Amino acid sequence: MADGATRARIRLTVAAARALGEAAMRGVGYDADEAHILTDHVLDAALCGYEYSGLPKLLNVVDAPDFRLPRRPLAVLRESGATAVIDGGNNTGMIAAYRAAEATIARAEANGLALVCLANTWMTGRSAYYCEMIARAGLVAIHTVASPPAVAAFGGTQAVLGTNPIAFGFPTAAEPLVIDMGTSALMATDLQLRARLGTPIPDGVALGPDGRTTTDARAAQHGALLPFGGPEGGYKGFGLALAMDALGALTAGVRDPGGTSSYLFIAFKPDLFLSPDEYRREVTRRIDMIKASPRQAGVTEIRIPGERSSRTRARLTREGIEIDRRIHDALGRLATGNLDHGA
Repeated sequence: MADGATRARIRLTVAAARALGEAAMRGVGYDADEAHILTDHVLDAALCGYEYSGLPKLLNVVDAPDFRLPRRPLAVLRESGATAVIDGGNNTGMIAAYRAAEATIARAEANGLALVCLANTWMTGRSAYYCEMIARAGLVAIHTVASPPAVAAFGGTQAVLGTNPIAFGFPTAAEPLVIDMGTSALMATDLQLRARLGTPIPDGVALGPDGRTTTDARAAQHGALLPFGGPEGGYKGFGLALAMDALGALTAGVRDPGGTSSYLFIAFKPDLFLSPDEYRREVTRRIDMIKASPRQAGVTEIRIPGERSSRTRARLTREGIEIDRRIHDALGRLATGNLDHGA
């Protein structure tokens, strides 16, 4: 991102970035285990090439109004063998969803399948993180999110739906196949970083408070993002967002009054249908066939979803990551316990 001015950038090794993130989260009150979970999530996003979901997201955590409210331990409110409804206890979502993903894996391994709902939490981060985690346990995963209103309906001007991503994870003979897609034209975390740094957003992805399209990130924060698909196809993103919202209604009886945030994890063992090895081989065979299919003129490679992120992760693990100096310095201030981080 650039606004015409050259911004100071800092390159960090993975170890240095992890140490900075964990120190910042311990500085604001998280214990060592929580700080590790939070930092691992955002560092993985940064390594996959999503800077806006990387270390800057730790600033979003402490800036969130919910951060200053009391927390309580996660609790299972309702359960059967394969299902559970978990109260997130106002813990930040990257911690609560990590625990919910662990519970999903445990229930699927014990019962063959699992459906776990999570409510009363916020800011869960990248859905791909959890789907990869579940797929690495040998399970097929689906994760849906109903998040707070930030997106207008197709043809509307007011935020009525969340960015509401849906993600999938599939074990293969190699790395998991992970597909993660938001239903808005721009992700809220990307918008938040652009507003923080004063950089513009693309045209046609958001409305200002006057209902007109804007490239001003701060104006968009007071208006609404648009569903993905553009002026002609935005009904597709709107439809998917509405579907995620309807799944989110499963926690209506346990989430805080007036809240809309809800998270659903679905996982099952492939060996409900065929052996795990056969399933992995079949998914891998399909991927290989797709990649080997004829290409359009000028296309050098057919790339599978998640493939670029995986390659970027391998490269940046070696090379380290870059962040804006203001983000680096703000995290350093958090490490001293200063919530007024200045970024």
